[in-house]
This record gives sequence, structure tokens and C-alpha cells, in this order.
Amino acid sequence: MTTTPYPYLFKSLELGFITIKNRILMGSMHTGLEDERGGFRKLAAFYRERVRGGVGLIVTGGIAPNFRGRIAPFGCQLSFPWQVGKHRIVTDSVHMEGGRICLQILHTGRYAYHPFSVAPSSIKAVINPFKPTEMSRRQIHKTIGDFATTALLARRAGYDGVEIMGSEGYLINQFICRRVNRRSDEWGGEYANRIRFPLEIVSAVREKVGEDFIIIFRLSMLDLVEQGSTWDEVVLLAKKLEENGVTMINTGIGWHESRIPTIATSVPRAAFSWVTARMKEEISLPLITTNRINTPEVAEEILEQGRADMVSMARPLLADPYFAAKAQGGRQDEINTCIGCNQACLDHVFRNKRASCLVNPQACYETELNFPPTASPKKIAVVGGGPAGLAFACYSAQRGHTVTLFDARTELGGQFSFAKDIPGKEEFRETLRYFKRRLEVLGIDVRTGSYQSSADLRNGGYDAIVLATGVVPRIPEIDGINHPKVAVYPDILSGKIVAGERVAVLGAGGIGYDVCEFLCEAPPSHSLDLNLWLKEWGIDTTVSHPGGVEGVKPHKPKPARKIYLLQRKAGKFGKTLQPTTGWIHRIALKKRKVEMIGGVTYEKIDDSGLHIYKEGQPQVLEVDTIVLCTGQLSRRDLWEELKAVGLPVHLIGGALEAGELDAKRAIRQAAELASAI
Repeated sequence: MTTTPYPYLFKSLELGFITIKNRILMGSMHTGLEDERGGFRKLAAFYRERVRGGVGLIVTGGIAPNFRGRIAPFGCQLSFPWQVGKHRIVTDSVHMEGGRICLQILHTGRYAYHPFSVAPSSIKAVINPFKPTEMSRRQIHKTIGDFATTALLARRAGYDGVEIMGSEGYLINQFICRRVNRRSDEWGGEYANRIRFPLEIVSAVREKVGEDFIIIFRLSMLDLVEQGSTWDEVVLLAKKLEENGVTMINTGIGWHESRIPTIATSVPRAAFSWVTARMKEEISLPLITTNRINTPEVAEEILEQGRADMVSMARPLLADPYFAAKAQGGRQDEINTCIGCNQACLDHVFRNKRASCLVNPQACYETELNFPPTASPKKIAVVGGGPAGLAFACYSAQRGHTVTLFDARTELGGQFSFAKDIPGKEEFRETLRYFKRRLEVLGIDVRTGSYQSSADLRNGGYDAIVLATGVVPRIPEIDGINHPKVAVYPDILSGKIVAGERVAVLGAGGIGYDVCEFLCEAPPSHSLDLNLWLKEWGIDTTVSHPGGVEGVKPHKPKPARKIYLLQRKAGKFGKTLQPTTGWIHRIALKKRKVEMIGGVTYEKIDDSGLHIYKEGQPQVLEVDTIVLCTGQLSRRDLWEELKAVGLPVHLIGGALEAGELDAKRAIRQAAELASAI
């Protein structure tokens, strides 16, 4: 009899007519494959890999029940019998591996990114340029029927059930809340009227699909917007859903327009499982909890403490399709942990690109990016132990090449070694932990504190040399740039130099923001306190206030230093930050009273501080420390020397392209080279 260190996580879940083999649900996530020509075969491979990796139940990305409900004009919908066939490709693939899968039915309402959107009332969302049309009574009834039709077609396509998306501010959620529902007819006004829409949808779906079919309802338990639902209202709806035939209830957190982070790296792990635990006291249906559950230890603790019956993980299964199998087999230290960065998943989706994963570029490219055993093993030297070098070393060794990894520093990690110490980016430690363990498993020869000259590499007898030597900070031409007040960002983040009480940070890109957040903490924090985090963002854990936030004043942390963030450009600050997380960083610095000064010319640096011109007027910022975050230059000295003697050498990561530091690009380049070499 095999045992697992996570007995609650790997206990089966009985639903009466069907058994789920464990408590891991792969939560819904749009990949973009749904909308590509021929994408369903790629989607089938994507889900098949997760089933092989041991996941108990999968919920697909959102599929619209009609044209107006599509995410975008050419988004995927399931409304007609002729559309069933492509879904069969997915369900057959999942079932052949012994898995279970549900289709999420998602009507975007006013979040639809096209001019044909509809909503309970004609109120435009702040995150969408398109204003919706108010739904007529006829449209409401038709939409209810469309949900039921999609559910029936899902059953015919081989799905084991459906998830009805009733949270995150999409159409059903829009009907429920006064924030968007300003109707005065039987579909608006009092709460009993506003919840008619979800209840009639559930009843119609159950009538169509019969009793032996899973219906999950994604219930917004915490709206995190003003004029959202109170806790008593959420509980009432949950009980009504139970009466109307729902099989399970999934936890939804926050509307997309909410200005409170819910899934970013800076959000504490399992930050919202407390709200699912409260619902456990109210209803008897199995409950699923979600958001920032990225390790088996966190998932096991939630289940053991009875806070939920199942845990939903979407991005963690992008990061490692074999998350479940590794955890069940006691190999949790080999899990490639999701760091919640959003850079290759949600940021891609919001830009209408295919989703993937920063730490696992193979995600959603299972049919295109592979690492088969090589027929001609090579002896390869990798110089540089940052994300690019680590990734290439592991992928190429996985193929059967003999790899030696060199790093002049005594600590592996490159720029990630700095990122992991920034408050809110502690998860980056997990990626370094994963790579270091992977190096051990693959038996890669790792030599830290080992500077390699071109002569060393020429004499090493290597068939290929991969330079992942990274970047060096770019030093701007400013009079007095060598003054003792001046420091480059690596020296600040590594602790080599401690900044004074008054600091000027030059450069408002991603690194500049990171340095400001690092300097705002006193001392820099390496753990996230959930209670402090909830207070800082003004979240009411009693949910007695509408939406859990209305009328709640966020706690304003006391800044550790006086910080100025400067940029030469006169435009908006943080334009290069990622779309789904940039706003979080902007709010964080605003809370900590970082003063932002744009459109400046740097004149000189002296004992008085930083001399600048702003709108033609001279100013002196009397600061103790000036931190340079003014870009990077590729470190390529070895490249020129090795190419000159005709050795087979490759550049990846920052050594190939400095720009704004981009671990996503670096790791993908490493993977693609390892796949081809």
C-alpha cells in the first residue's frame, strides 16, 4: 500500500454519481488555444499532460453560451451541434488518460471586448472601452436558455459536467449586484429579483442535463468592489443554489475591475480560504477554494483544517503539469512552483496572445516545444547561472547532453537572486529552489565561484558553449556619477550598500519600482502576514460591508524612507510594467508616499544631492543615496573572443538582449535552444 505525505489532498471525493480521485481541481483558465485555428488539438495535449500528472478534475477556460457573451469577437462559444466535434477531441483525450473534465460556461456581459456586449443595465466597465446594451426581458430569457443549451451540448461532447461562471464581475455577477444592475423590473431592485437570473440558469441547466452530471457554480463570495454583495446575501444565494440542484460551489474572489490584488505574487498564499471556510458553516455542498494555493503543503493544510473540500489551482498546473504526481509520490521538492507573476499567462491573454508560463515555457506548447532524448550527445559548457543558464542546463541535460554549468558568483540565480528579496516577490525563491533541485536530479556538474576565460573554454573540449552571462547596469553620463552617494541597483538589493534616509531612484521601469518597494520596507520583509495584508488593502473579513470593502479604510503603512522616483520622460509612470500587475505596484508606491518626478534632466551629483531641471527650472533633491536603475548592457566579452576563434557559441538571456530584464524571454530562449541543439 502506497502512502502519501498529503492524505487529505489525495482522498477521493464522492459526488454520488461520480467519484473524483483526489481533491485537486485544475481551475478555469483561458489559454488562447480555444480561439486558434486547430487549437483544440493543442488544447487536448495541454489537458492530457495535466491528467497524466495526476489532477483530479479539470475545468476548461470560459466558453460562451452565445455570440454576445463571447470574450472577443472571434472568441469560442458552444451553441450548435456542429461545434460539438472539436470539443470531443479534448474530452476523448482526457478520458483516455482516466481524467474528468468540466466545461466552464462564461457569459462576459459588459466585460466582452466587442461592441455587441450586453448587461443588466447600460453601464460601461472602467476596464473596457465598449459600453453594453441593456438586456431586454426577451434577451434575458433567451440567455437562460442558451446556458442550458450549452450545458446539453457539453454533455453530448463528453464533458463530465459544467461550471457556471457566476463571479469575477461577469454577466451573472452583474445581475446579482446593485453596482451594475439598476433595473426596476422583475430582474432588478430587491435582492430576490437580482438573483433570479443565476437561479433560473441553474434550474434550466439541471433540467436539460439530468441528475448524473456535475454542475459547479462559481459563486462570488467576496466581490471586492463597492455596491457588491454582503455576506448574508452571498449565503442566501448559496443556499438557493443548493436547492436548485448545484453539485458543488466554487469560490470566486473579486471583480476584474477591483483595485485589490487577488492572484499576484504579492498576495499571501491561500489569502482567501477563510471566506470558503465561513461558507462551509452554512451549506452542505462540497466547496472548492481558490487563489494563491501553489504548494501541496498549503493545499493539505486547507483541507485538513476543513476550510474546503477541494482546492482549485490553475496557474500552478501551468507551471508544473506533474504537480499532483510529484506531491503524491513524495517528490514535492521537485515541483516547479507557480510564482504568481502573471507575465506569460494572464498578461498574454489580456494581449490576445496564447498563454504560457514564465517558469515553464512548454505550457500550452506541448505539441511544439519538446525535449526528446538526443541521438548525438554533446559536451556543453554553460556560462552563467541566472534563469537562462539554469533553464538551458536543465533542459539540455534532460535530453542527454553532458553539461557543466559555470558561474563566477558563489550563489546561483543571477537577477533572480535580487528579485527574491523584494517585498512581494518572495515566491521567486521557489524558482531557484526548483532549478537547484533539478540540477541535482539530472546530475549536472555545477561550478560556482568559477570565472571562465575564453582560454579556459577553448581548452575544455566542448562541442558547444552557451553564454548566459547576463547584464551589467548601464551607467548614465551625469556629472559626478562617481560620487559616493551613487549606487547601482544590484548593490542595494544585495545589501552590499545600505541606502540612507532620503533616496533618489533614477529610472522608473520595472527595476526602479522594485527598488522603491525594497527601500520602502523597514527592514525588507521576507514573509507575508495575511492579517496585515488584509488591513493594508481594506478588506473586511466579516463581509458585513457590501463587497467586503465599501466604507472600509485601508491601512496606510508608514514609509521607511523619503523616496523620489525619477524619469526623463514626461509621460505616465510605469508604462512598461505588466498590464495585470503594474497597477498594484503603482498603488503600493502611492501608499508609501513615493514622490514621482517625470520630465527631468539630470544636471549633476555632489555633496548637496541630485541637481535636476524640471520644466526648465533647477531643483536640488537633498538625498543621501542615488540609486541607478537606468537600464542594462549585455555582458558579451566572452562572445567576441570565442567567435573570433570559430568555436560553436550561443547567446541567450540578457547576454543576447538586455532591455528591460525579462526572465520570461530568457527562459523561453533557453528552452528553444535546448530543444534544437
